[in-house]
Amino acid sequence: MQQEFDLIVIGGGPVGENVADRAVQGGLSTVIVEHELVGGECSYWACMPSKALLRAGAAISAARRVPGAAEAVTGHLDVQALFAHRDDVVKHWDDSGQLEWLDGAGIQLVRGHGRLDGERRVVVDTPDGGSVELRARVAVVVATGSDPLIPRIEGLAEARPWASREATSAEQAPRRLAVIGGGVVGVEMAAAYASFGTEVTVIARSGLLREFEPFAGELVGEGLAEQGARVITGASPVRVERVGAADDADASGGEVRIELSTGETIVADEVLVATGRTPRTHGLGLETIGLEPGDWLEADDTLRVPGHDWLYAVGDVNHRALLTHQGKYQARAAGDAIAARARGDEASDAPWGAHVATADHHAVPQVVFADPEVAAVGLTAAGVEEAGLRTRVLDYELGWVAGASLLADGYRGTARMIVDEDRGVVVGATFVGQDVAELVQAATIAIVGEVPIDRLWHAVPAYPTMSEVWLRLLEAYGRPAA
Repeated sequence: MQQEFDLIVIGGGPVGENVADRAVQGGLSTVIVEHELVGGECSYWACMPSKALLRAGAAISAARRVPGAAEAVTGHLDVQALFAHRDDVVKHWDDSGQLEWLDGAGIQLVRGHGRLDGERRVVVDTPDGGSVELRARVAVVVATGSDPLIPRIEGLAEARPWASREATSAEQAPRRLAVIGGGVVGVEMAAAYASFGTEVTVIARSGLLREFEPFAGELVGEGLAEQGARVITGASPVRVERVGAADDADASGGEVRIELSTGETIVADEVLVATGRTPRTHGLGLETIGLEPGDWLEADDTLRVPGHDWLYAVGDVNHRALLTHQGKYQARAAGDAIAARARGDEASDAPWGAHVATADHHAVPQVVFADPEVAAVGLTAAGVEEAGLRTRVLDYELGWVAGASLLADGYRGTARMIVDEDRGVVVGATFVGQDVAELVQAATIAIVGEVPIDRLWHAVPAYPTMSEVWLRLLEAYGRPAA
């Protein structure tokens, strides 16, 4: 028996939910196919639980930097209470609240693993061992996200390593944790577990946060060291072994020994692999429409897959910007574009149009919730050089801003603004320091809006706040001509 809908969305995370919501608002009958929890990776195993685990340590560190408050911090972080709070944040891995939202939004749900079976056709293998056939009158959206990439290191897979899910859903903190990888996930989980009192070792061959400005990795590395973590650079794991576990089925137990290229051996109770992501495109039936299983799916700025006018790839799976907020941005554009095309209208596909994800190219905001935080948007100094732009790079020490001195005694941090000299607009900004996350939205607006530097002088920052750094950066750039 075949069921027909205007739109079929494979993947019920925040990206799939947003595509479906916009399509329903555009008048399309829509179904989501999801084999795990509706709400997806971000809600249950990534963004939300990781930030819940990080917050308590950040709050204690912030209090210890304020005279008067520091003296009130007399105990240690209660890890089990924090894990209980994490459980509340993820609704104890129960998606019943999301199901109520789907019902209220007019979106149908089919539980099971969905796979393409030719053009506009999806077969769902259901949990009871049966199957459901779905047909899309208009479009199919693939919003299946990504999985952790486990590198081919001798013995690593057999050592039963943690990936991001295991790190964010752990029921207790190990005494020793080794982290392989110096990207966002590795840095955030290293910071979280170090705040729990875990002995943390980060193995980051090329350094920390390499996609950001160099000072970001340097300051975050200093912060990890202050938390008691060790960061090893210039070395790679060559062999991993778990020894002393009760049996091969034991997901933990014993200890993990990691042999490095330098000859040193790191011993830990658990090893977290945070070396990148791989697309969830295996088992999706891509071969039935001439695409390669296991590959990232290419998508244009309206998120449509070239050569398939009925197929869209949204979120991580298209490898444009592997961030929840950016995936939801793509989802809004895609859902509106699908609905417009279904009505026979043309999609607004010009840059910054209603149906495109233009910001993916050069205005992607991101926050790393380490201690210190990193908040960045747009191009880095290396990026503008690669793009061949004529720019000026302005740096300012955040500790010199009045608002920072109130936040923390001896505040340390750096702000960078990059200006395109030919257009007179900001094209990149990076802030590193305590509580800088909220600064990134102003920078994002300046970049997306292409606000002229001369006009930014009239955006007066309130005193004494961290936002005063904008005035200091503009002063470093120079006053506008009379």
